[in-house]
Amino acid sequence: MTKVDQAFETAAEKLESFVQDARRQGGVKAKVGDALAEDPEFLRRLKPSLVKARAKGEPVNEPKHMPEPPPEPKPAKPKRPGGGPNPWLILGAALAAGYVFAKFVDWRGHAHPRV
Repeated sequence: MTKVDQAFETAAEKLESFVQDARRQGGVKAKVGDALAEDPEFLRRLKPSLVKARAKGEPVNEPKHMPEPPPEPKPAKPKRPGGGPNPWLILGAALAAGYVFAKFVDWRGHAHPRV
């Protein structure tokens, strides 16, 4: 096996480990991992020695690497230990309610002016 073949094999192994890690982490990374799942096998078929043998018409015994089934994703961690609604949402709702209440009081203040 030449150095270039070894480089292709190393790149395929690194890509395969990235795909497995991405699938394990879940979320968007899992989608990227699924999209790249077939690429390590494709890289292995692009080794220059195999391409040269196919060009000469020689039979090529390519090793078939079976992709591993995707591992179970990690359970999602709760965002906050106490749970409940987002504090920024509560703050925004309180600000909006206060603004509406102030406008209502100002509007009703014109109905009964002090003399």
